[in-house]
Amino acid sequence: MLDRKFLRENRELVTRAVTLKNESVDIAAYYERDAARRAALQEVESLQAEANRANKAISEAKKAGEDPAAAIAAMKEVSARIKELKGRTDALEAEVEALYLRIPNIPHPSVPEGGEENNEIVRTWGEPVQRDFTVMPHWDIGAELDIFDPEAAVRMSGSGFTVLKGDGARLERALINWFLDVHREQGYTEVNIPYLVNRKAMTGTGQLPKLEDDMYLCQVDDLFLIPTAEVSVTNLHMGRTLDAAELPRKYCAFSPCFRREAGAAGKDTRGLLRVHQFHKVEMVKFAHPDTSWDELETLTADAEELLQKLELPYRVLTLATGDLSFAASKCYDLEVWSAGVEKWLEVSSCSNFTDFQGRRAGIRFKGPDGKGYVHTLNGSGLALPRILVAIMENYQTADGRIEVPAVLRPYMQGTEFIG
Repeated sequence: MLDRKFLRENRELVTRAVTLKNESVDIAAYYERDAARRAALQEVESLQAEANRANKAISEAKKAGEDPAAAIAAMKEVSARIKELKGRTDALEAEVEALYLRIPNIPHPSVPEGGEENNEIVRTWGEPVQRDFTVMPHWDIGAELDIFDPEAAVRMSGSGFTVLKGDGARLERALINWFLDVHREQGYTEVNIPYLVNRKAMTGTGQLPKLEDDMYLCQVDDLFLIPTAEVSVTNLHMGRTLDAAELPRKYCAFSPCFRREAGAAGKDTRGLLRVHQFHKVEMVKFAHPDTSWDELETLTADAEELLQKLELPYRVLTLATGDLSFAASKCYDLEVWSAGVEKWLEVSSCSNFTDFQGRRAGIRFKGPDGKGYVHTLNGSGLALPRILVAIMENYQTADGRIEVPAVLRPYMQGTEFIG
């Protein structure tokens, strides 16, 4: 969330950010309710000062042997008005808070304006695979090699789920272990985190209240299945003050991710392109405000290193304001080329949230040179389904097998081909 003083002093900037991000919050109502709340609070303060004076007058009248009835009557009138105003301020504060939590982060000045069509390509690496045979989409070669069984998943869970088996499951496990090992070498501390979190944690990272319809809720316990390990890892330091000298703190975590995808009906429904449950390795950083933009560049480079070692062609895009997430100030998307579906597939989003999540989750820093809220950053390193798609299609052979990338073979007991 943004500082309330900042909101009051930068109404035009905030209103423009709401428009650029296509957010539905009634920003005019926020300012109207906030102004009414502050006016009521000022009146309460004024009346309390008046009540203090009345109390003094009553005391002095009693000491002087005078009748304090008039002063007592005035005091009762003031007290009734204070009680009425406090009820009003409480109601206004609830309205203000509900709107406040729906105000998005401000896009960084370097972020292009507009929708998805205005995303800017920053750089590319590698060339899309050219084959002298027709590359099968992953759902066909997966079925042919018996490593992919969406029908079984549908029978037990419905659409949007899948089953990997045999060498398909082994390939994903190899990727997970390799991702974590590389991130450890890059200086990240591996953590094993809860997959169920409370509303406070989900609100801290910005999933709630906006995205509640996209989340899976366990109603009996009022706990949410995490949509990404970002939620749990960021909340490792919820309500804590970190030593500025220890920043940045860098963590990585593997987790399943659960998303209802309520707003994505009909999009990329075949195969592994869009599913309700998938695996991902996530990187999270807690940074000092002075260095967070440099940390975004290194975070992105850490994710890119994985794609380069897998020898998968990819491109890096700066997301435009209309494609930027609610909490992010700037985001780079990494998109890998997949030869069977002939698409660029997003496999990582590397974002700087500035102090937006730090403020919501109460994560501060303190040091000799000052204190404040930490800047948080996160990026996928990487999302598994589309990396599997890219390997199954880009590493496909003319005889219908899948070559295992060289870096993964030690994690698959030397297996060179699937099929």
